[in-house]
Amino acid sequence: MAVRNPNDIRNFIITGHTGAGKTTLAERLLFTAGEITRMGTVEEGSTVSDWREIEKQHHHSLFTTVMHFTHEGHEVNMIDAPGTPDFIGHAIAAFPAVESVVVVVDAHRGIEPVTRRMMTVAKERKLPRMIVVNKIDDEQADIEALTEQLRESFGAECLPVNLPTPDRAGVVKVFDEEGQGDTLFSGEEEAHQQIVEQIVEMQDDLMTQYLEEGDDQNLDKMKVHDAFEAALRDGHLVPICYCSAKTGAGVEHLMHVIASLLPSPIEGNPRPFMKMAEGVEVAFTPKSEAGEKVLAHVFKVTTDKHVGKMGIFRVHQGTVKAKSELIVDDQKKPIRIGHLVKRQGKDHEEVEAIGPGDIGAIVKIEEMHFDATLHEDHDLDSVHLRPLPLPKPMYGLAVELKNHADETKFSTAIHKLAAEDPCLVFERIAATKQNVLRGLGELHLRVIMERLKEEYGMELVTEQPKVAYKETIGGNAEGHHRHKKQTGGAGQFGEVYLRVEPMKPENGHPDFEFVNGTVGGSVPRQFMPAIEKGVRQVLEHGAVAGYPLTGVRVTVYDGKHHPVDSKEIAFVTAGKRAFIDAVQKARPTLLEPFVTVEVTCPQGAMGDVTSSLAGKRGRVQDTVMLPGDRCTIVAQAPQGELQGFVTELKSITGGAGSYTMDYSHDEPAPPHVQQEVIAAFEGHGEEE
Repeated sequence: MAVRNPNDIRNFIITGHTGAGKTTLAERLLFTAGEITRMGTVEEGSTVSDWREIEKQHHHSLFTTVMHFTHEGHEVNMIDAPGTPDFIGHAIAAFPAVESVVVVVDAHRGIEPVTRRMMTVAKERKLPRMIVVNKIDDEQADIEALTEQLRESFGAECLPVNLPTPDRAGVVKVFDEEGQGDTLFSGEEEAHQQIVEQIVEMQDDLMTQYLEEGDDQNLDKMKVHDAFEAALRDGHLVPICYCSAKTGAGVEHLMHVIASLLPSPIEGNPRPFMKMAEGVEVAFTPKSEAGEKVLAHVFKVTTDKHVGKMGIFRVHQGTVKAKSELIVDDQKKPIRIGHLVKRQGKDHEEVEAIGPGDIGAIVKIEEMHFDATLHEDHDLDSVHLRPLPLPKPMYGLAVELKNHADETKFSTAIHKLAAEDPCLVFERIAATKQNVLRGLGELHLRVIMERLKEEYGMELVTEQPKVAYKETIGGNAEGHHRHKKQTGGAGQFGEVYLRVEPMKPENGHPDFEFVNGTVGGSVPRQFMPAIEKGVRQVLEHGAVAGYPLTGVRVTVYDGKHHPVDSKEIAFVTAGKRAFIDAVQKARPTLLEPFVTVEVTCPQGAMGDVTSSLAGKRGRVQDTVMLPGDRCTIVAQAPQGELQGFVTELKSITGGAGSYTMDYSHDEPAPPHVQQEVIAAFEGHGEEE
């Protein structure tokens, strides 16, 4: 396969809520392009995209899948992303690999939580967006009402580039061709005029000519095309395409829009790379040219049982060649590229090179990891992407191995799974003495445990984790401790006086500050790091309830030392005990994590869902009525109160409800809860 000119490449990701028909649409695009000779189905588990056994069992996409096809002379790389809220981290992780985000909406069910999330993230990342209204053949779907709702929800810049025919068996093009027949709603001329008026605003000369002549008949088509792409890049236009992946209606025109109207890697908005320059982070813009030094970004890591670990990457600059050497991040030793491949679902084809703007994969490279940058020049060591807005894994289960003989094997397995999943975390909570597996929801962790059993042969015993509180202080106080120990030989001596005061954590600023406020050498400078070390031990393990301590400024203002007996260990202990003394006097408070939860459910269940959230100390902030007798409820609630909410929601809504959850902030826990937790804490042991 020859290296493609980046002008002839199109990269897009198919996103949207689960059930919108994304995988079927991807299958239809491959079939129409001639990449496959028979369309598979999700129900049969025969699609190119959902090729893993666990996806076939669940009848849902659970991972991103890279595919490609050729249309109108362009190489089109397509990424099918999961739409289940528990797996949207995989979708967002692939955003840096594409120039465009295609959000698929079910014509009957309308706007759903993941629809909104994908539209918002794409806009924030300055990625051109296109909405595909799928299942237009559904006679129950009010497509005109849905179109108005899309414009109300996402802006007047959402405009159709085609319209369904009255029989829903096809579409009428309204942008680049006119006069093709009747439409289901609106009118071809009106829709054409709306989109032309929207895009000519991008170029003054086009706008002037259009206003003078009153129509677009004499406008330069190339300038109109350029204005279309400029409007896409600026978010001034969000095209709406109508189709039916099941019947094929409108799919050929959708392919034309993707191949000829969406931006190429050269035309798209630059990815937000950063680079250190003289100690300051500055923007770095790659050049989509084959002869430049290589810069690529790994947006997905997976483990294939036949070929081993695989890193899937997008080339942003230069050409990645087989048998060449590349540097991972800022590692000193380069890695040798052995097998270089192009992915088509589970299949792959070996290639000699992957050029700028294209997507490929490297196999059998253990150093590869998610979000890594690959390059061939140490001048690019510090180049990295601006952090992605990945949802935080808030849903947790405390886990233990059913067979403790599997501990070594489990460590390897969970490391591999976490490497593949940017929203999976496994951690040991020292304060609660629990091993906690965290993900985005009940389904997310259930799939992980199914994979552990089926792929690695091990089972877990689970229980609800204890709440991960934080400690803080509510006022100023002073603390003191003298550490003195005599053991016959050289002794230990250190005395510390310090004060604490609360500080508000702010974005970009630490939530802890250590200040040396001593004068006259009462504590020699060489012992100050030891005092800070003792303080940080308390920050990690807590002062009153065994939870991490945050939001505090510590100032050491006095102390004493001994010319012979003062040692580092003495000041570590003195600093630790003086800090605990001060915190216990400074109105210590327990903070509990609050999350923002967005619930979508039938309108008839809205009252019960709202009552359920209120019973969990939740605060409803907004409700939005949706088509199809559905609604969205936005609320904030303590994370600990929502541990069993997924089961309760299924019961209330008959399985028709879904929700997304993301960390919001911390709030003081109710007094009775604080008292119970503090009373249960074993406290600090005696000094060693």
